[in-house]
Amino acid sequence: MADDPLESLRRLCLALPETTERLSHGEPAWFVQGRRTFVSYADHHHDDRLAFWCAAPPGVQESLLAEAPERFFRPPYVGHRGWLGVYLDVPQDWAEIAEIVTDAYRTVAPKRLAALLE
Repeated sequence: MADDPLESLRRLCLALPETTERLSHGEPAWFVQGRRTFVSYADHHHDDRLAFWCAAPPGVQESLLAEAPERFFRPPYVGHRGWLGVYLDVPQDWAEIAEIVTDAYRTVAPKRLAALLE
């Protein structure tokens, strides 16, 4: 799945209910109902590393940073709100990435849409 990280990420995001994609700050980003961002692709904001930033449930950012700092980071601008940064230029488990993206969606989606994932 990870031959092209952007395409893989795009497939994961667009598979979720009422998700749209558009550029935000010059990068692809995915929105719930066209309003709330849950994932942003990032290839220019942090030391020329390829990554994405996403909403995360409380405590997830701290837990994953402590567990695997070579794979996860606190992104600028939104990290203080608990968002998670995920490097895409290191080996990643795409099944885990799918869970992270789904959790990001659940974090910002209205309850009605989040319930569709059950």
